[in-house]
Amino acid sequence: MHSNVATNNSVSPPTGDQSPRLPVSDAVRVIEVGPRDGLQNEKTPIDTTIKLQLIERLLQVGLREIEATAFVSPKWVPQMSDHHALMTRLVALQASQSAAAQARFSALTPNLQGAQVAIDAGAQELVIFTAASEAFAQKNINCSIEESIRRFEPIVARLAEHNQAQPPHKAVRLRASISCAFGCPYAGAIAPSQVVRVVEQLIPLGITEFDIADTIGVATPNAVKAVFAAAQQLVPATQLAGHFHDTYGQALVNIYAALESDIRIFHSSIAGLGGCPYARGATGNVATEEVVYLLHGLGMPIVDQTGNRILEGGIALSELAATGAWISGIIGRPNQSRAGRALMAH
Repeated sequence: MHSNVATNNSVSPPTGDQSPRLPVSDAVRVIEVGPRDGLQNEKTPIDTTIKLQLIERLLQVGLREIEATAFVSPKWVPQMSDHHALMTRLVALQASQSAAAQARFSALTPNLQGAQVAIDAGAQELVIFTAASEAFAQKNINCSIEESIRRFEPIVARLAEHNQAQPPHKAVRLRASISCAFGCPYAGAIAPSQVVRVVEQLIPLGITEFDIADTIGVATPNAVKAVFAAAQQLVPATQLAGHFHDTYGQALVNIYAALESDIRIFHSSIAGLGGCPYARGATGNVATEEVVYLLHGLGMPIVDQTGNRILEGGIALSELAATGAWISGIIGRPNQSRAGRALMAH
């Protein structure tokens, strides 16, 4: 694995008094989406070896849940055309790691064909996606919300068939991502009831983790609390994840609002990589460096998918910052993580 990620400095945020609304015993999962959501819209092809090095560095820092690629048509997302090669190399990498270093690699799968290839390549989790906005669904996946959910049925059936033949620890997980849960570039604001309707339609498929995504970064804390409160009328908070973009500089306060709403799963992207090709001006995902800095300051432990603590202390932050600076330099983009830039200045 890549070893040149540490810096000589380690910085920890001041913790202050713990908020009574955010007990220190509440552990948080951080799912890294940079390799997929962060890189998929880059116009210049990124070599598979670079993607593998990025994931290796993220693993070395301590991240254990990584959305690695998308099994989509190269015609629509050329940057993800190496999905099979990347996933098989990641599976081989896993085989050489200790039990404590085992990670979960997920992949976006829009249809049965993509899901089957992802399963064959060794993906440990599939991500299916729809939207809370009819207009966005039509523009992004060329069908209605209802039709997009019907398309998931054969994926669910195939996954059940596959998992039946596997021991429990080898079962492939499934989660659903709901785009434009707060606002749509075509339809404007999205009501919480629209998100609830989508969750309601997904529940019969056996989905147990729902990504509530602020795809264009327009949410504010009150909207975040309203959507998560509405969704919790149907499913427990433990099955909901927050996916925030920082277009209007609201991502961290939205995460705090979600924490106050008992949400304990968040997506983030190293160096704030990413964006939305369907939303002019939309910036990347909230930076992993920022999320980890916030959680450290709140005294909230970060855990992996098995509940083991990860990303503890200032060294982890410094290594994250170094990784963010490295990938930003490789792809020739400014580092969007303010925490990362500050840490690298020490």
